[in-house]
Amino acid sequence: MRIAVYGSRRQDAHLSEIESFMKRLAQLGIEVVMHPKLYTYLRGVMLPALSAVRRVTDESDFSVDAAVSIGGDGTFLRTAMWLGKKDVAIIGVNTGHLGYMTTLGVDRLEEVPDLLMSGVLVVDRRGLIEVVEPKLTTWPFALNEVTVSKDDSASMITTRTMLDGNLLADYRADGLIVATATGSTAYNLSVGGPIIQPQTPVWVVSPIAAHALTMRPLVVSDRSELTLCPDARAEHFRLTLDGRSVSLPVGTEVKLRKAGFDVAVLHLPGATFSETLRNKLHWGVD
Repeated sequence: MRIAVYGSRRQDAHLSEIESFMKRLAQLGIEVVMHPKLYTYLRGVMLPALSAVRRVTDESDFSVDAAVSIGGDGTFLRTAMWLGKKDVAIIGVNTGHLGYMTTLGVDRLEEVPDLLMSGVLVVDRRGLIEVVEPKLTTWPFALNEVTVSKDDSASMITTRTMLDGNLLADYRADGLIVATATGSTAYNLSVGGPIIQPQTPVWVVSPIAAHALTMRPLVVSDRSELTLCPDARAEHFRLTLDGRSVSLPVGTEVKLRKAGFDVAVLHLPGATFSETLRNKLHWGVD
């Protein structure tokens, strides 16, 4: 078996768990492809434990059976981007804060190699948004959300929004979020958008600090095509995909569609979205 390992470099509090994890991989004969940023960090603190690492690369030209993401949800997003369009399932181990996608606690990291070998983990597929236009030089896909927003010092922007070629609305706000069901618990949640069960084939269109109270979050099919055209007094606006942003001239049309591939997420059997919400949002906790 061969796995890919990606992780945050802020792991000083969890070095013992990571070392045990790496040693267990070597014991089971599992080969590892590791991202160089994590490898450089670990090499300085636990070089002998890295014997299972067979390749270090930030390119996506490798073949693996599964992937492990060590960090928070942001790390999980970067893991998915590193893997690209490979149909490789990712298990997220949470060393961050909320962790909606990284639901396995770091205290169980040493168990991950055995869980992967046993085949007991369940695969959950998540859709992405593709930015069709404009052509971007960066990864044009988002697992959580795509956002158009004003420049830092600019006044609000007006985003003319077309749904399947038909005018939907002119959103006057600080910006507009188009979130996947997976991303409904991220930026969308913080601006008052609804929480969506991750497997639901929909997007949420949510204005950021809307000028009018009638501008409410809207749920649309993820088979739709959305076109966003921001207008503002400033010359530029920001287009952001899962935290990665570029500055574009006002008037640039942003066309969104469902990506032609999914991200596969691994989790323990019996784990449910209801349980995740209760634990992360403290619902029903006295």
